Amino acid sequence: MNKAITLALTGASGAPYALRLLQSLVQADYRVYLLASSAARVVLKTEQQQDWPGSPRELSAYLCRQYGAKEGQIVACGKEEWFSPVASGSAAPKQMVVCPCSMGTVSAIANGASDNLLERAADVVIKERGQLILVPRESPFSAIHLENMLKLARLGVTIMPAAPGFYHEPKSIEDLVDFMVARILDHLGIEHELTRRWGYGQA
Repeated sequence: MNKAITLALTGASGAPYALRLLQSLVQADYRVYLLASSAARVVLKTEQQQDWPGSPRELSAYLCRQYGAKEGQIVACGKEEWFSPVASGSAAPKQMVVCPCSMGTVSAIANGASDNLLERAADVVIKERGQLILVPRESPFSAIHLENMLKLARLGVTIMPAAPGFYHEPKSIEDLVDFMVARILDHLGIEHELTRRWGYGQA
């Protein structure tokens, strides 16, 4: 298990995307450094009825049990855990996904705030020229939102709004979630079979 990635959850709506992505990363044998804001925990409880343990150690163990992960495969980090590997360019994974990503988090990352570990981790990936994917879930976007996302896109950050397609003829909410997670995995270079691709089965 020499593959590692940082997965961050914020207070935007879209907890099902994050949980499905976490499951997929575990199945792909990635070590996942997990960062969750206080607002993300509220969203998780609201949208998925999940009340995560407050302690990073307890949360790591809980999620490993939930997703059948190996011991130490999911590493939850506290928001001020500055000695975490994700806080340093010499140790942080080169790939990071913020899913879902609130507009407040977009703003903080775009302006280099680094006021907590989540923001610092994103800052590290940008400065080390790694791969950062943001999955914003907001509608409509204001000019401020668009300007911040454009600023990040020009730095090489991938902006992937949670906007699933319908050409795969989804029959359930899970199908829509899988569509978005599949697109994220595609950009990460991770093989999957979550959904059929455009043109599959067409004459």
